[in-house]
Amino acid sequence: MSPNQSTIACGLAHPKITVVLCLLAISTTTAAGPPNAVYPETKRVNQVDDYHGTKVADPYRWLEDDVRKSKEVAAWVEEQNKVTFGFLKSIPGREQIEKRLTELWNYEKIGAPFKRGGRYLFYKNDGLQNQSVLYRMEKLDDEPQLLIDPNTWSKDGTVALAGTSFSDDGKHIAYGIQDAGSDWRTWRIMEIETGRLLDDELKWIKFGGVSWTNDGKGFFYVRYDEPKEGAEFQSLNLNQKVFYHRVGTAQSTDVLVYKRPDHPDWGFSPDVSEDGRYLVLTVWKGTDDKYRVLYKDLTEPYGMPIDLIEDFENEFSFVGNDGPVFYFKTDLDAPRKRLIAIDTRHPERENYREVLPQTGETLTSVSFVANMFVARYLKDAKTQIKMHSTAGEFIREVEFPGIGSASGFGGKRTDTETFYSFSSFATPPSIYRYDMLTGNSKLIRRSNAKADPEDFEVKQVFYKSKDGTRVPMFIAHKRGIELNGKNPVLLYGYGGFNISLTPRFSISRLAWMEMGGVFAMPNLRGGGEYGEEWHRGGTKANKQNVFDDFIAAAEWLIENKYTRTDKLAIQGGSNGGLLVGACMTQRPDLFGACLPAVGVMDMLRFHKFTAGRFWTDDYGSADNADEFKTLYAYSPYHNLKPDTAYPPTLITTADTDDRVVPGHSFKFVAQLQNVHKGDAPVLIRIETRAGHGAGKPTSKVIEEIADQWAFLVKVLGINLK
Repeated sequence: MSPNQSTIACGLAHPKITVVLCLLAISTTTAAGPPNAVYPETKRVNQVDDYHGTKVADPYRWLEDDVRKSKEVAAWVEEQNKVTFGFLKSIPGREQIEKRLTELWNYEKIGAPFKRGGRYLFYKNDGLQNQSVLYRMEKLDDEPQLLIDPNTWSKDGTVALAGTSFSDDGKHIAYGIQDAGSDWRTWRIMEIETGRLLDDELKWIKFGGVSWTNDGKGFFYVRYDEPKEGAEFQSLNLNQKVFYHRVGTAQSTDVLVYKRPDHPDWGFSPDVSEDGRYLVLTVWKGTDDKYRVLYKDLTEPYGMPIDLIEDFENEFSFVGNDGPVFYFKTDLDAPRKRLIAIDTRHPERENYREVLPQTGETLTSVSFVANMFVARYLKDAKTQIKMHSTAGEFIREVEFPGIGSASGFGGKRTDTETFYSFSSFATPPSIYRYDMLTGNSKLIRRSNAKADPEDFEVKQVFYKSKDGTRVPMFIAHKRGIELNGKNPVLLYGYGGFNISLTPRFSISRLAWMEMGGVFAMPNLRGGGEYGEEWHRGGTKANKQNVFDDFIAAAEWLIENKYTRTDKLAIQGGSNGGLLVGACMTQRPDLFGACLPAVGVMDMLRFHKFTAGRFWTDDYGSADNADEFKTLYAYSPYHNLKPDTAYPPTLITTADTDDRVVPGHSFKFVAQLQNVHKGDAPVLIRIETRAGHGAGKPTSKVIEEIADQWAFLVKVLGINLK
């Protein structure tokens, strides 16, 4: 995965947008609401913008204001939540669902071990802890010792551990702290042996980690300038810089290593090579895996970073090095990716050496362990792991027990072992130790989740989209269900930012299947399942392909007697929230319920807030006349039609979401409630002290899922046993 993709994805031309008229509120709207309730009045303003000659109304612009700063928006949020929670609490079976979710969730969750500084480390959650705890062991069979317990940082569990980095000498750990789900991180340093917390405190860090120098005296990191007071959760993130921090000193004394004020949109990912000699700077400017690369020889104190890759045309993800020879995963002349070697002494393109050629499967990552390349592929969205020598010779493939996903396989070049976890929709995670020399996998931990894989069936089917494209879809359900067209189905999708959806274990989905539901997950265009061509097939002018793929999946499930319209729910978060919003506005007749979460709903203004500017790689920008036409054609907020009966809808967002600011969901539900015709509930659930999703405490996660499943029970007519 790219240095920035997992942290900024939901995931320019500069013609000015002219504000034609902006007045105070001149009208309010009240629409039909849930039984025994009416929706809160939401004022409308005469806000009209001119986009390349097209006048576009934005009557709910005021809802973009920060809910933590605006009393007016905060009051509106309180009223919306009052209606929503009143409706949800009145649903028979809501408490039963939460109780069962809690029972299922209450099992010991242990992550795959990893080695740092000569120690073994792993994360564990006893079951219902709000945050997972980090433990350490000197030997693999030692009694684990507590290292960091973020559950002690707040009473409500909303402060989370968000990133760690260990010094090679094993003395220190630097770790990130995330408050209330915000993307901002504060980093601290701890002495591992004593547990003593140092005075060092690094602030205004976002979209970046920490990379130690081999002497353990300090590390490289990236940060932004401190934002203006009151603007920290909405202002654009510009002018990221690279610094070096020496342990035991104040952040104000940190050394500025690299900045590019001439390119305020550039971001950086620093990585010290395993041999300690080089600082490799990967430069990015959006969610696309298209990078510039610089490197600095750390043995030359006054040496300047040297350009190695000087454009943003291709992916060059640093894997490791043999002295001056650097290895990169790249899509150069290989849309499904390959591994190449670049000799920094002879960096011309004609001298690039191919190590692992492109195959029929998509190469998603490469690690350098035991002097071997561990190549992770996706074969129809399922994990495939192959080992290769440094010369590229195939050594062996790791065998997995069925359809599923494996994670792990990290380590250093000097390690002779690695660890991985394997799971599937109905198969809880199992942890394995893998001997890199013999190829032997040894099970060291099996999950004690209350789930028997034999009770469920998982299959993969292929269906045709509107334009004839063959799209894969995973389907999971209780074994022996009858295909009579009456089953409740939850169709989940994403389709963007080169992100792949793979079969993984989920307690919430297990609970859904226990309730008699079918879970379906198509691998839509826009994702990374089949390489860059598949990704590009769902971006910018091709974005409609993603919605067509999702709609075709729904139609396939109906045609093949899994369900019918009034039993079919769709769900997605972030870019997937956009997916649900676009599909419900294009085909309101097709779905029985909609669950858009933290979605990008205003496609004309997303790039004006926080990380939104990065997403123009996938979406384009309304500042560009041609791209405006595409965006305006599917923007969920702008395509809600008056006097239309929309499906029952429960929108979810959070007040501290500074990735996709909650104003997207606020404006969408206000317009939805204004134009919706009929008695189907169209509601918004707004979480407090939570963000885009990362770091959310277990208690809040269970409550939110219980509300969503209860909503589906009510509107789809599911009978709980």
